[in-house]
Amino acid sequence: MPKILVVAPSWIGDTLLAQPLLARLKKKRPGAVIDALAPEWTAPVLRRMPEIGEVIDAPFGHGELKLRARWRLGRALRERGYDEAIVLPNTFKSALVPYFADIPLRVGFVGELRYGLLSLVHKLDEKRLPLMAERYAQLAGKPGTAPERPLPEARLRVDGANLAAALARLGLSRAKPVVAFCPGAEYGPSKRWPARHFAALARKLAAQGYAIWLFGSDKDRHIGDEIAHSSEGTAVNLCGRTDLASAIDLLSLAQVVVSNDSGLMHVAAGVGRPVVALYGSSSPEHTPPLSASARVVRTGIECSPCFARECPLGHFKCMNELAPERVMEKIAAAEAGV
Repeated sequence: MPKILVVAPSWIGDTLLAQPLLARLKKKRPGAVIDALAPEWTAPVLRRMPEIGEVIDAPFGHGELKLRARWRLGRALRERGYDEAIVLPNTFKSALVPYFADIPLRVGFVGELRYGLLSLVHKLDEKRLPLMAERYAQLAGKPGTAPERPLPEARLRVDGANLAAALARLGLSRAKPVVAFCPGAEYGPSKRWPARHFAALARKLAAQGYAIWLFGSDKDRHIGDEIAHSSEGTAVNLCGRTDLASAIDLLSLAQVVVSNDSGLMHVAAGVGRPVVALYGSSSPEHTPPLSASARVVRTGIECSPCFARECPLGHFKCMNELAPERVMEKIAAAEAGV
């Protein structure tokens, strides 16, 4: 029975985009055990993936080398006898643990001077593989071969007991159909639809009989507060009040999820919810939700996508000019399945 260690990405969204790779590995090697090496903030997502056996903690922050700690972790993992490691991040440091663990087959893209650390190197053709999910999925095959299409959709397990506990703890009612908003975006403000637009949308939806729940991390709490206040109390701010596991379960109850291009957008797709995805500075041609029921809405102005953290031109038209009425049309289409 082959044992595979996947060095997972450090972002929640990228972790969801890696799931087609895991599905391909399971399809090619049905009896394989696949473990993931991941930071604590993405681990809850991996634990909900049916392909993953165990999630091993990678105790390294963004950008931290911690060479000695990586060596110790690699030595500890050597005893597990992994046959293969697949390194998804393109950094030098991300390839160190499999190397120190003496895993014989170590697969990844060329990245930062990693020829000595990887034993099977893929070269990335960005034009041929525009989707991040396709790039990851390529690592399940031989170098130079395109991944099998179509890619599998993301799929996360929902924990019914944890869902019931979260509903009770937060005092949430299921009497009305729920529309979930995910107004944050870890990468930067250029990905965030303005709070006033979310608030206007909340008022429209509330008038039609919906409950609106806001999801995000503690960093998004102030945005949630602004939306809740401006929506005249129609939106319930759950930002910072749920852990990631509970957010996964609660999002599974939504009729529709309206989200910026963020990790929670991909989580919503993973629990099978129709997603209305708001794109401004980023591109749905690169990181779309892995769901046939997702609907993308964007202005398509000439300077978008710029991939900047903040609007380099200062006008932020790509999001400011994305009217709530257009998003309402997408919500209706998502609910109707058209």
